[in-house]
Amino acid sequence: MVDDEQLIVKNLPFIRILPAWAQELSYKYLSKTTNLYIIHGNIRDLLPHKMNEGEFVFARIQDYISEVLFGSRDIIAFYDRSSGVAFYSDEMTRSYQAAMAERYPDIDGADFIATEPEQSFFYLEKYFLMNIPRKKRMVLILDYAETIIPGGDMIRLSEEDRYCLVTLNRWSHDPIFTRGDVSIILLTENLADLSQRLVGSPSTVKVSIPLPDREVRGSFLNFMEKKGYFLPDRSITVEGVAAITSGLNLLNLNRLVMESYSEDVPLSLEYLRLKKKEIIENEAAGLLEFMETTHDLSYVSGHEFVKKRFKNAARAIKLGRLDVLPMGYLIAGPIGTGKSFMVSAFAGEIGIPMVKFRNFRSKWQGVTESNLEKVLNILTSMAPVAVMIDEADAFLGDRDQEGDSGTSNRVFAQIASFMGNTEYRGRIIWFLITCRPDLIPIDLKRQGRAEEHLALFYPDTDADREALFDVLVRKLDLSIRKFPVSEVLKRFRHEFSGADLEAVLIRAKLRAAMSDRTFVSREDMEEALADFIPPAYPHEIELQNLVAVLECTSKEMVPRRYRNPDRTKLVQEIQELKSLLGER
Repeated sequence: MVDDEQLIVKNLPFIRILPAWAQELSYKYLSKTTNLYIIHGNIRDLLPHKMNEGEFVFARIQDYISEVLFGSRDIIAFYDRSSGVAFYSDEMTRSYQAAMAERYPDIDGADFIATEPEQSFFYLEKYFLMNIPRKKRMVLILDYAETIIPGGDMIRLSEEDRYCLVTLNRWSHDPIFTRGDVSIILLTENLADLSQRLVGSPSTVKVSIPLPDREVRGSFLNFMEKKGYFLPDRSITVEGVAAITSGLNLLNLNRLVMESYSEDVPLSLEYLRLKKKEIIENEAAGLLEFMETTHDLSYVSGHEFVKKRFKNAARAIKLGRLDVLPMGYLIAGPIGTGKSFMVSAFAGEIGIPMVKFRNFRSKWQGVTESNLEKVLNILTSMAPVAVMIDEADAFLGDRDQEGDSGTSNRVFAQIASFMGNTEYRGRIIWFLITCRPDLIPIDLKRQGRAEEHLALFYPDTDADREALFDVLVRKLDLSIRKFPVSEVLKRFRHEFSGADLEAVLIRAKLRAAMSDRTFVSREDMEEALADFIPPAYPHEIELQNLVAVLECTSKEMVPRRYRNPDRTKLVQEIQELKSLLGER
């Protein structure tokens, strides 16, 4: 133990100049408490190896680990299914081949470096056992580990996969290996792609490599500027580009800069926005969608209480007071009230990107968890970012779902844990949008997750309807002849949602176009309103109204007719409506 403590103290100055993930790996290695490590996350990126008079020298993850972290090891071996076994230097390769040829003279030398893991692991183990008594320090780096010990139920694994799992697990527990200086390092992008038996083992150390932060991106851009490839627009600086490109790794940043250089197009805010959107959507493999937010809260009619809350939150963000923001919002209300539009308007108000979750679920076991891990890693690197989950009641599921080997339960737990991480307060803002908040588990709507509950309802007064009309005219960029809108709307006593009224305006615009006019007249509106029949789902709409009222924590949000209800009676009415609609 004394020797280990001395080793740690001796290496402290070196360790402290490493990135955080490399420091963590170094401390774990020097503690001599384990010998199996899984490095995951941004492992396919360039890593700043060192600085030579201001110049970046980049390295692959394998080279970085072998040179910087384990450069003093006597034996450094690599393995992946494509290349088979390889060593850090020609001398190490010759020593291995010679030792194996001497011990197994009748075996073809190609078998010692085979791509099949059963062969390669057998001979590597013999080689390690030969060198442990000689006090040799050894490290084996296994790339694309998900192809060696894939995730999934044991019963679905092939014989080869089981052999690899047992071998690696045994190496991490065998006293001969743990007492000898043999380190096994697995490389993978997503932990969820690996066998959870190995990932969850207490003897396994897991180290995550994050996407580069603003400082690293800025250093890389300075490096590219010195090389003459960085062509910024006059309105933007290196620091500005570094701030805007959150969520991109250095490979993608290099691609962005080089495309700008080769196309001779200066890096402008619009160029960066379009390229970042394209790159991140490609990286997310269709699992995230960028939401265009060209409007702000001035385009939202009514819902004054909700707008006030959002404007206060926007001001807090601009003042840098992220500590006073909720972790997330639950936005409830019946269909057609503009919930998604309200959320996108808030994103436009504060000027941060907004992304929308797309379907990350797969019928293949393990792929769903892997997809979700990838998405959450991207969100972490993109912060600050707003995240919209539409139809959240159906999208997120709950802890008690059955029939998919526990995948839904694990996914729900993963999302709930991530949403509740207070490190992301004000940096990742969640918006769970639903017309049925009663179907969202309490775990997600409690304090510390989607803690701010807001509700939107249909226009309640003539003034509200007229204000909604004016906002929709502006949103749709309609040219309309002036007339007393209130008189027209009073003639038609439908309970209009925003979506209903927008549909009516589109029909009126079509009537004008069919008459070769560019403006909408009073007659067009009256004819469109007279012809329009709102979809009739009275029981569903009333149920959506009542469950939204039940979520409200302020009377100011609630329409007049619901402001003084007996909550017991309200719950009873909800149960009766559910029974009428065939729900439990």
